[in-house]
Amino acid sequence: MNRVAVVGGATSGLGAASARALAGHDLLLWSRDQDRLDATAAELAAPGRQVRTVVADAADPGAAQVVGDAALEAYGQVDVLVLNAGGPPVARADEVTADGMRAAFQLLAVTPVDLTLRLLPGMRERGFGRVLAILSSGVREPIDTLAYSNAGRSALTSWLKTLARTVAGDGVTVNGVLPGRIATPRVASLDQAAATRTGRDVADVSRDSAAAIPAGRYGRPEELAALVGFLASDAASYVTGTTIACDGGALRSLP
Repeated sequence: MNRVAVVGGATSGLGAASARALAGHDLLLWSRDQDRLDATAAELAAPGRQVRTVVADAADPGAAQVVGDAALEAYGQVDVLVLNAGGPPVARADEVTADGMRAAFQLLAVTPVDLTLRLLPGMRERGFGRVLAILSSGVREPIDTLAYSNAGRSALTSWLKTLARTVAGDGVTVNGVLPGRIATPRVASLDQAAATRTGRDVADVSRDSAAAIPAGRYGRPEELAALVGFLASDAASYVTGTTIACDGGALRSLP
């Protein structure tokens, strides 16, 4: 019997790459777009592997129930949970609004916590589970123009760190990955926003961003997904309560 993985934001970028990295798992993929889910599911279909989909929006307070119920109805259990959602709007700290902050926390903290709590009891009962959150390097070094993301993802990171100590004795690990500048549609949109804000050509913005990374380039989604695949595996059973960067050496801070 295959293990079962639930992957959010699975139709693009880091979510899709993570789903590809979980070869050998049966999958429940979720995002906002059924057509794109169908295309991703068709791509990932393989003999001996089930791929199911469900439409849900992490910004919706009801999303966690929809996804959790769909996963348990389809498979009866979930072994690996990949928490991943799109990013909130660009904003500096003095540009946020109360309503914007509430929306960001629903998207980046409340829905992931809610979904985890729905699937965690079964993991603990079976003595195996992997909870993996795709976060942001802004959790460790806040990014000036991503105030909503910095706040929401940092809240989730703190809760996950606390949870990891609670469930470690039950065979459940809880970890986060911190992507830097990975070549995804989200990063492309951030480069475009920076170009618009500064009146520069987007190609120049991207080139300068890449030059500031010690590796000299943006990462590839599959490079981060390989880390997700490792943390989901039996080999990572003693790795928990940590966040691991995949950023080409860009972060200057110590872990």
